[in-house]
Amino acid sequence: MYKYKCLNPIAKIGLNKFNENFEVTDNVDDAEGILVRSAVMNDMEFSDKLLCIARAGAGVNNIPLDRCAEKGIVVFNTPGANANGVKEMVIAAMLLASRDIIGGVEWVKSNAGDPDIAKQAEKAKKKFAGTEIMGKKLGIIGLGAIGVRVANAAKQLGMDVYGYDPYLSVNAAWNLSSDVHHVTNLDDIFSKCDIITVHVPAMESTKGLIGQEAIAKMKKGVIILNLARDVLCDEEAVLAGLNSGKIRKYVTDFPNKTTAGHDNCIVIPHLGASTEESEDNCAVNAVMEMQDYLENGNISNSVNYPNVTMGVCTRPRIAIFHKNVANMITKFTKEFGDEGVNITDMMNKSKNDVAYTMMDFEEDIREETVKKLEAIDGVFRVRVVRQSL
Repeated sequence: MYKYKCLNPIAKIGLNKFNENFEVTDNVDDAEGILVRSAVMNDMEFSDKLLCIARAGAGVNNIPLDRCAEKGIVVFNTPGANANGVKEMVIAAMLLASRDIIGGVEWVKSNAGDPDIAKQAEKAKKKFAGTEIMGKKLGIIGLGAIGVRVANAAKQLGMDVYGYDPYLSVNAAWNLSSDVHHVTNLDDIFSKCDIITVHVPAMESTKGLIGQEAIAKMKKGVIILNLARDVLCDEEAVLAGLNSGKIRKYVTDFPNKTTAGHDNCIVIPHLGASTEESEDNCAVNAVMEMQDYLENGNISNSVNYPNVTMGVCTRPRIAIFHKNVANMITKFTKEFGDEGVNITDMMNKSKNDVAYTMMDFEEDIREETVKKLEAIDGVFRVRVVRQSL
């Protein structure tokens, strides 16, 4: 029986996907799997029992990825599960920034007691006039699951769409409208587009991506949307652009003291993926990833280990977490050769500095062999996968 712990509320539709081999525990130290959304795990101590962490969402900055990798703890996320919810929020953000809908609604609230409000509204509405998004140039930085959906929806709304992503995947390329201009230089986005939206992960290379230098290249009156990660924009530089009139509106889904309440900032309380559908999709995907890994050793959508799958475990199977260095496979196979054990199937994949090797055998693996593998320099963890019966 595998035990799992939820650090945040996880949608029941996902938890119900666990089969009879799984049970919930209140003690995190007893858990072989942890399901998490936003709970901060960076300073947590992990039990030796813990095998995996599944993040019901895309961002994993609340999880210590390197430390987990060195302990042989696989960290999953659920890319694309909340993509439609965020896409719809981006479309809403464009409309809110282009037309002063919020200002108009607030005017109505403040004049709710005026018996002549209908007549006064006709006089006041010119203060809230805006522009349409049809025909405007939209620049999308990052054409992943969300960026591609935004691009296609914007094309349907009559926008002229420019997309930048030097790492565009084959799957994303297939799903992207052929009418989208795929540019290879960020300056084309900055200099040409009326609205710019950013959809890249938070990494050292992307922090402050929208900063003073980038803003200087933009059109006067540009609208900037950030529903990805707060650190992608240098918000002090954004405020300077707003104050100078270079930036017309800034929409962010990450409230903080810098932008909250500032003129021409539309600050949303992190609602991008907060829909019933997104939360359900994330929960289902996280549970299925965890279940397949714990029962079969298969890895999909991991952020700290490579994706590896060898199907349902019906034979003795072993999984080895190790450094991505030369001769590791030779050392593993030598141990089994010395034992006279035949390997029937094997797969090895690497990701940056770490690697994952799975092997199937005709006969059970001796505990002494496992200990020998664990003693090899560069091995983080050796796991005997339980067979699915």
